[in-house]
Parts: sequence; C-alpha cells; structure tokens
Amino acid sequence: MTREKKVVSSQKKVASPQGKVALPQGKVALPQFDDTIAAIITPPGEGGVAAIRLAGQLCLSILKIHFKPAVIKSSKKIVPFMMRYGHFVRKGETKATDEIMAVYMPEGRSYTGYDQVEIYCHGGPQVVKLILDELLASGARAAEPGEFTKLAFLSGRIDLSHAEAVAEIIAANTESSYEAAREHLVGHYSEHIEKLRDDLVGVVAEVEASIDFPEEEIENAERASLLFSIDEIRTSLVTLSDSYRGGRIIKEGFRIAIAGRPNAGKSSLFNLLLRQQRAIVTPTAGTTRDYLSEWIDLDGYAVNIVDTAGLRGKGGAIEKAGQESTQNIIARSDLVLWMVDLAEANWSKRLTADLKMIGSTPIIVTGNKIDMCDDYYLQVKSYDGEIICISCKTGKGIKELKRTLVALVSKNLPDLTSGVVVTSARHKSKLTSATRHLMAARKKIVVGGEIELAAFDLRQAVADLDEITGRIYTEEILGRIFSKFCVGK
Repeated sequence: MTREKKVVSSQKKVASPQGKVALPQGKVALPQFDDTIAAIITPPGEGGVAAIRLAGQLCLSILKIHFKPAVIKSSKKIVPFMMRYGHFVRKGETKATDEIMAVYMPEGRSYTGYDQVEIYCHGGPQVVKLILDELLASGARAAEPGEFTKLAFLSGRIDLSHAEAVAEIIAANTESSYEAAREHLVGHYSEHIEKLRDDLVGVVAEVEASIDFPEEEIENAERASLLFSIDEIRTSLVTLSDSYRGGRIIKEGFRIAIAGRPNAGKSSLFNLLLRQQRAIVTPTAGTTRDYLSEWIDLDGYAVNIVDTAGLRGKGGAIEKAGQESTQNIIARSDLVLWMVDLAEANWSKRLTADLKMIGSTPIIVTGNKIDMCDDYYLQVKSYDGEIICISCKTGKGIKELKRTLVALVSKNLPDLTSGVVVTSARHKSKLTSATRHLMAARKKIVVGGEIELAAFDLRQAVADLDEITGRIYTEEILGRIFSKFCVGK
C-alpha cells in the first residue's frame, strides 16, 4: 500500500480544551447579538465636539426617533455612510436638544461588524449626557468597557491580537510603544503567528498520516524531515517569545529604582530626573517612608522612576515597612540606581555589603555629593567597581548619568522594524506553552513508538497559537482582555 499524505487545511478546526470555543472561519452570518449598546467614545470633559456610538439591531430605529434633518424639505431617508446635519430631539418633543451630525454604518461594514450609528454633538458635558440618556431610554443599554471592540472580534472583523492592539495604541505614550502597537494593529504580528500556525499544521498532517498507516514505520529520512520542521518552528517561537523582555519595556516602560542608604541623595536625584520638586528633601535620614513613582520621557523612551525608602537596619515600624517595600520594588525593576554618599567615611566597605541585597537586578552605582569631597576621585579609583559620580546639588555628572541610562534602555529594546515583537504577557505564556509541547512531540518522534501522543502534543501547540489570535477562546479570556479597555472602545 502506498502511503498518501493527509491534506490538512490551514483553516482546520483544532479540537479545543473543554470550555473553549473555536471561532468559525469564513462565516457569513454574524453571531446573534440581541442588545443595542451606546457609549460616549470621546474623552470626558469640555471640547468642541463629542461623539456617541450605538451598535446593535435597534441603532437605526433609535436614530430615526431622535434625528430631525435641519432642512425640512430634505429626504428623511438615512443613507449608509452619508453624514447628515440636523438636530437631536427628545422622544415625543420637537424642541432641539442640540445641533448634531449623524451617520449610519450597516452590518458588515462598520467598526463593530454590526449595525452602527455615530452621533457628533457639541462637546459640553451636560449636552452629551442628555443625548446619551435619551438613547438609553429609547432601548439601548450602556456599553461595557471594550464592548465595541469585543463585537468587532466576535463578528470576525478582527482577530484577538488586533483587538488587544487597539488598547495598546490608545495607551501608547512614546514613539516606540506607538510603533509596536501600530505593527500589531495593521496585522504584521498576526500574519507572523498565522504563518507559524500553518507550518505547524503541516507537521501535524505528516504525523497524522503516519497514524493512518500504523503498519509502516516512519523512515529515517522522513523522521529527520519532521524533526527539522519542528526545530525550525521551535526556533521561531523561542525568538518571538524572547522578544517579550523588550516588548514589555516598550509597553509598560523601563523601570528604574533609585535605592541606597538613607540620606544618600535619592530624592534629590529623583527630583533632578523629573525636573521638578516632587519628593521632600531634608538633611534628616529616613525622610522617605514610602516610595514615589513618576514617568519621564528619557530621550523618547518611557521610563518609570521610583524613589524608594533608604535601606538600613534600624528605624521605626513605618520606616521598616518602607524598607520592605523597597526590596519588593528592586526585585521588580529593570535597573537599580544605587546611591552612595561619597562624603561618608568607609562608604566603599558598606557598598560591598549593600550590593549583596540587590539580587540579580542590574545595578548602576551612583556616587553623590562630589561637591563635598575634594578627593572623591581618589576614593573612587581605589574602589574595585564602576561608579558614576554626580552632585545633585550642582548638577555635575547628571548628563553623563542620563547618557548611560539612555544607552542601557536602548540596548534592552527589540528591533521594531520586524513588526513581530511580543508585548503581551498572555501571548508570552502561550508561546512558551507551544514551545514546550513542540519539545515533547519531538522527543516522542525520536523514540518512534509514541506517534499518537506526538500528534496530540503538536495539536496542543496549534491550540496555543490559536488562543493568541482568538481562533480558540474562553469567556474568561475575553473578560480579562476587554475589562482593560475604556468605556466607548
């Protein structure tokens, strides 16, 4: 008997774990959505224009209740995608609430994929509230956080990674975070995941073909080809997964903890980096009892600076609690600026002992108060380690410190030109799981007697990738993702 390859489409529906739903591919009819939701989609506060969005089966009929054309003789027919000028009136009244512009977008051709209406009115808080309240009284309900984008996902207009990119691009506060979110939004990231999935499905087809012909053992050449394909996919997954370290920094910012003994000048440096008097500075040791956290734009990079309580073996209960908090902050940071008082006797001996408390977090030792030490360079020269010397009082050395920080942050960022940088902890977890399943399948193929189990591991790896794009999802996953969105998106 000649073995025939089993052809498996890239659109193959992979069996999903219990409680998970496989998203239909190429569907025609939209999933049923009986509600009509409404929300303000512009930021709160005063503005020239505010926008309100409705989505669902009643949105057009609700618009007809409240929209009156400004020109009486004009057609009352609402044409899709035609922006109409008129007045918003309350139900049963003729008096105008506000001048508005309104547009209707039909099912399949809107942001949500469902029937959708957008109303643009004046941006005063009171008029916007009045219009929204009328829409809710006419049959709509208030949209939940991220519900419009959730509908776009459920309708098949975007996949789950696209949906997450919407939240990322809204939250982007630096050029690098915007670029990463934009690449995800335009689909380069999803395309890369889909390519890996297709390659993996091809391997599944080869392995399952062997299961169909159990009397024929896998030849050495065929086994080598399977292992080569698995290794190539695994390498791509590991590379993608490893990009999360830099991707997290792009999305969440580079975290720097300013730490050290009390009265070393931590709060002074914190204020200098922020260019404002944010922290209270006094000659008294132990002034900072709790941490202060602020964001700065450091040469285009988002950096979170944290001023921590001084670490020492004494102090009251409040100060000790602050020191425990400092230890936790250091453990979660990408870098520690360890402040040293160069004017203090025996600082080098104390520094050697202090650095043992840091753990594995990278450190830049920063020697402060050089304005008070004429011979500080001799002391630093005798110390077996690198120190950046500064004066928080005069500002000397601060530019050099900033250059060092910029170079270090830049070194930790991934290449954004590829468009395939992982910025989501959820995606990182699924990529790690897929890699683990691939390795398990590889071992079974090498042994040669556990082909069915190898096929199961490979299908699990496919399922992991499907959870990234949303081919497979749970309500819990959707709830966790869209709860982070703002209302109106």
